[in-house]
Order: sequence, then C-alpha cells, then structure tokens
Amino acid sequence: QVRLVESGGGLVQPGGSLRLSCAASGSIFSINALGWYRQAPGKERELVATITSSGSTNYADSVKSRFTISRDNAKNTVYLQMIGLKPEDTATYYCNADRVYITRYSYLEVWGQGTLVTVSS
Repeated sequence: QVRLVESGGGLVQPGGSLRLSCAASGSIFSINALGWYRQAPGKERELVATITSSGSTNYADSVKSRFTISRDNAKNTVYLQMIGLKPEDTATYYCNADRVYITRYSYLEVWGQGTLVTVSS
C-alpha cells in the first residue's frame, strides 16, 4: 500500500507564507510526476503545480511567481512553498502522484487526504 501524507496547512494572513509537504510511504519502486491540486468550497479541483522526476515544473497562471514546487527524490517528498498568499488561495490542497511504480512495470495513481489552507485576516 502506498500513502501520501500532506502537512503544513493552516491559517495565514493575506500576504503571508506557508510551506506544504507531502511524503510518500509504502512499497515504492519509483515515482513519476508529483503535483499539488486544490479545491475551494463549491468549486472543482484544479491544478496548482506539478514537477517531474527530473525536476521540470509547471504552474497554474494564478500562482506563477508566488508558489514554488520542489521535490526530494531520496525522501519521496514534494513541497509547495507559497508566498504572497491571497484570500482566493483558500482551499484544501491535495498532493498527487500520477504514477507510483510499485514494481518495475506496475504503477498506481495516489492522492493524499488533503490539507486545509485558509488565508484570512
């Protein structure tokens, strides 16, 4: 069984910063892309940022220049550094691993349970 566990969410004032972490655990051979998604109340889940195993990144336009995604392959962990937070960033943030290889040829898609980020004064 493979699990993704997020941490680092919380309440922050507008303009503040937070750093989210997501650690993968279990029987893992390798992991392809890792990503962060978010879902605000009453809205659909949306992409925030992704990072490939080689370090290539992709961001939603709404977070470019404010959010930075990174990963530590040795720790099977992905991070999301968020600065300049805005009230519209309020959402539950989910970590995703699109292909977690549990053997050389078998893989799973895995989602974390989510961590709540609230931006409010």
